[in-house]
Amino acid sequence: MKKEELKNIALNLPQKPGVYQFFDAEGTIIYVGKAKNLKNRVNSYFNKTVDRTKTVILVRQISEIKYITVETENDALLLENTLIKKYKPKYNIQLKDDKSYPWIVIKNEPFPRVYYTRNLTKDGSEYFGPYTSLNLVRTIVSMFKKLYKTRTCKLSLNIDQIRAGKFKECLQFHIKNCQGPCISQQTEVDYLNNIDQIRKILKGDIHIVINHVKQQMLSAAEELNFEKAEELKQKLELLENYQSRSTVVNTSVDNIDIFSISSSTKYSFVNFLKLVSGKIVQAYSYEIKKQLEESDKEVLEHAIINIRENIQQGVSNAKEIIVPFKIDLTIEGVSFKVPQRGIKHELLALSERNLKYYRMEKERQRNQIDPNRRTNEILERMQKDLNLESLPIHIECFDNSNLQGTNAVSSCVVFKNTKPSKKDYRKFNIKTVIGPDDFASMKEVVFRRYKRMIDENLSLPQLIIIDGGKGQLSAALESLVELEIDDKVEIISIAKKLEEIFRPNDPYPLYLDKNSPTLKIIQQARDEAHRFGITFHRQKRGKEMTKSQLTEINGIGEKSMQRLIQHFGSVSRIKEASIDELYEMLGTSKGKLVYDFFNKKDEE
Repeated sequence: MKKEELKNIALNLPQKPGVYQFFDAEGTIIYVGKAKNLKNRVNSYFNKTVDRTKTVILVRQISEIKYITVETENDALLLENTLIKKYKPKYNIQLKDDKSYPWIVIKNEPFPRVYYTRNLTKDGSEYFGPYTSLNLVRTIVSMFKKLYKTRTCKLSLNIDQIRAGKFKECLQFHIKNCQGPCISQQTEVDYLNNIDQIRKILKGDIHIVINHVKQQMLSAAEELNFEKAEELKQKLELLENYQSRSTVVNTSVDNIDIFSISSSTKYSFVNFLKLVSGKIVQAYSYEIKKQLEESDKEVLEHAIINIRENIQQGVSNAKEIIVPFKIDLTIEGVSFKVPQRGIKHELLALSERNLKYYRMEKERQRNQIDPNRRTNEILERMQKDLNLESLPIHIECFDNSNLQGTNAVSSCVVFKNTKPSKKDYRKFNIKTVIGPDDFASMKEVVFRRYKRMIDENLSLPQLIIIDGGKGQLSAALESLVELEIDDKVEIISIAKKLEEIFRPNDPYPLYLDKNSPTLKIIQQARDEAHRFGITFHRQKRGKEMTKSQLTEINGIGEKSMQRLIQHFGSVSRIKEASIDELYEMLGTSKGKLVYDFFNKKDEE
């Protein structure tokens, strides 16, 4: 891939935290990096003058760029570390091992201790992390000690020895940093309840603990126990200032696969995340071209089998697969889950977010190669949805506009290749209809429009859209029949209330999905016709009002009035005109008549 193409990819990356990967021509990862802003960081490799020789060599070898978005910079750092250890890119320095990062542990023992460590031991204890900041870990552990006063001693406590009085109170009990479970001053149930709240906080369920502490604080205040209420208030402030855990690494989630899917008319896009020991070790997105308009469910089932068994991606032995919706696929020893909340739901959202950026990039690349691709897809979809004989390349839409039966007008807007063609817009004054008759007005303007096009040998549209229901559609169709073009042009109408699509000789309306590109084009044409008609109607009404005032001036005829309106635009501007301006426009005698009329009126 040429440098300009890579630079173009970099310019379209999301401005989000994440990890980027550079591949060489053989498809080998040669560099993994983290970024606070993916777009800015990756773009810097191709924009800035690089004076380091190794970086210049690296850039020359880049053949492909991939990326993974995450929530925070800390997430990016942890994910970068995991990927570097897995793939060992030749241009990356050796990063620290996981054991160098601090973890928070809930020890597997009676009356568990809570502390931080850099060593993970498989003894049944619960580990949360790793964390990138030792200060953060110290702050969290310190917060737990203030909130719950868990023990710090290494005594091997058991209920029998406690009941036998084998232990004595220590300094931590006297200075109120421990509630004395070793001397029966705190029950095991109460102690384990505190541990459970700590566990929830570390898993990200902090809102449950906050609500519980709030309730305790309010109860203490109602009982006038203000000292206890103040203590709980301080706990609440500590909890509310604490930020919940990262979604990138969580040891409570072990060895799972995550899949998400998004589709267009012709393509499906699938993202795959693989977690081992709570860490993302693989992230992959790819594109599938549909052959038989397969559903998302069918495509996803195929993708899961294909990716899990693909040797290049590494055979997966995960016993749990997270998917965005229920599927019918069965794999022996594997369970499928659709999470609604919690850490797995957050990981699914992370997969969907990465897929969104991948799809945007793929569609942008296709649009560069074939700028008309998206337009052709929409036209093909419209042809199918509306059961048209040909692609609706040329569309015309009609709308009527009047106010209490006065100044009736109609508008016709034209769309070509799904885009407004404003130079082809037309507006009509209603000539043959007296009073507010919407059906007759529609019949008149449709007849006039296409009678002229036939006379001038102009190409007819493939689709006509009428703003209205069955009545307006029937009136417009009568004109097409009279002109003998009803078999040459397709016509539909759209009713505003329920966005119903009516077709000739079909008693039942068509309802399109609200997100359908077909409905969006029809709505856009309808709304544009309405806007254009309303604008024309207001202009006409304004001129009528202006003209009605000028007709009161004796000696000023039709042509003089038109000249005044065209030049000044409004009655207020004519009133403000100097006598010299009026002389110049109409001559001395007529100019004086206009000037005297408005100035005498003001004096009166």
